[in-house]
Amino acid sequence: MSSHSVKIEWDRSGALFTDNRYSRAHHWSFDGGTVVPASSSPDVVKAPLSNPANVDPEEAYVASLSSCHMLWFLDIARTAGYVVDRYVDEAVGHMERGSDGKPWIASVELRPAVAFSGAKRPDDAAVEHLHHRAHEECFLAKSVKSEIGVAGTWTYREG
Repeated sequence: MSSHSVKIEWDRSGALFTDNRYSRAHHWSFDGGTVVPASSSPDVVKAPLSNPANVDPEEAYVASLSSCHMLWFLDIARTAGYVVDRYVDEAVGHMERGSDGKPWIASVELRPAVAFSGAKRPDDAAVEHLHHRAHEECFLAKSVKSEIGVAGTWTYREG
């Protein structure tokens, strides 16, 4: 099987640190060369100690689940003979307190809007089946305890 690595870099940058007033901004570096500015969520650590412009782990978690689902959906749709023109997901992760009182992402709602064209036109049941299969295949969806729901929309463009 494969391994997936990311380098996480943070620097104290002269802050005292022990007073809890250090920046949570850091960088994620991926093997292909992409560097993503990251931070704690401003919902967890208030700005300016977090950077709201940066990606936070909770957003990345939701984005990873959405991306994995989309990639499987596209492959399964292609294999079934559908032409997908566009796929936009405005996914949301919902934080709750667990039975231990600690917050966790209790559910993730994927809300993909999918546009199809081509000779083979899907119906609601076919699109629901594509999402069901994508969810079953997504490595990440199989790896988490959070509920992951899909409430998507789709359109079809003639011609």
